[in-house]
Amino acid sequence: MSGPDVLARAGAALSLASLGLVAHNLRVIRTPDLDAPAPTEHIAVLLPVRDEASQVRTCVEAVLRAADSCAGPVDVLVLDDGSTDGTAEILADLAASDERLTVLTGAPLPPGWLGKPWACHQLAAAAAPDTRVLVLVDADVTLRPAALSATVDLLRSSGLDLVCPYPRQLATTWSERLVQPLLQWSWMSTLPLRPAERSGRPSMSAANGQLLCVDAAAYRLAGGHAAVRDEVLEDIALLRAVKRSGGRGVVADGTAVATCRMYDGWPALRDGYGKSLWSAFGSPGAAAGVLALLMLVHVGPPVAALRGSRAGLVGYAASVAARALVARRTGGRVTDAWAHPASVLLLEALVVDSFRRRRRGTLQWKGRAVAPGRA
Repeated sequence: MSGPDVLARAGAALSLASLGLVAHNLRVIRTPDLDAPAPTEHIAVLLPVRDEASQVRTCVEAVLRAADSCAGPVDVLVLDDGSTDGTAEILADLAASDERLTVLTGAPLPPGWLGKPWACHQLAAAAAPDTRVLVLVDADVTLRPAALSATVDLLRSSGLDLVCPYPRQLATTWSERLVQPLLQWSWMSTLPLRPAERSGRPSMSAANGQLLCVDAAAYRLAGGHAAVRDEVLEDIALLRAVKRSGGRGVVADGTAVATCRMYDGWPALRDGYGKSLWSAFGSPGAAAGVLALLMLVHVGPPVAALRGSRAGLVGYAASVAARALVARRTGGRVTDAWAHPASVLLLEALVVDSFRRRRRGTLQWKGRAVAPGRA
């Protein structure tokens, strides 16, 4: 048997294993209950914003509507982190019409902190002392009316300390349609969700800061955002901190409770992933290993199939099936799954670009320069 045939068979076997894991995770993934009883606990919704004039009104108004579904007090705290695009004026207008909304002005960024952890730290510190649950929401997220009730119920009914109902990802342009569906697929196809809840291993952690719900006491015990002050992927780092302190947490299916459009087109997508992908794998060597594995499992088989390899065809079919199953569950375009090898190739290019731009010191996000070695 030739070397290419061996690689095609190996890739196909791993692709089939990944499909099996996806099928299992789809059966056991936790999902918020839209008919859950209204929570009576004191909840604080924390929303850090910076130059979000185009979407902050939609986000905040949706949060306030979701707060109506709760039986207990809900405080909505928004921190304006130095916006220069009219965000502050929009927030002032919203706060004038709803007493549940408090707008904070962010303090200067201290040494050793990144922007989002610092903003979240200030928001958590401003929450009322009797707050029992903290819900962090990004400005590009739109909550459904039952989102807060369902999310807090999921936290309590699961017995977990942190849950991240993953919003439905909206993708319009070609680059978004290729890359964004990989977000849910990536952890659905590699992480056994129920064991991940209990495991304290850093590699068994997946989280999403777009919509993150955490028990307030567990948050404080873990050190809050001060414990992840210099982390680019602060959401995953916060889950790991919660686990280190004895807590448990996991991602969930938030398709029915929220939507999110992270990036509008290729330039924003490239910059957004550029700021963080370099830190997603732990080291350049680990990143190279992951990229090689992705090539073996999701690019090698379809290439082999074009040469007439049956194993390659099986591997490609398994990859497409896994991607399609995740898309169907999460509201994505099932037909885009046929382009899965192209999606993986584009992701790999984004990873390489992220490392290159970090090395050159040219990474920027929200008007802040990213220094070499730190984002």
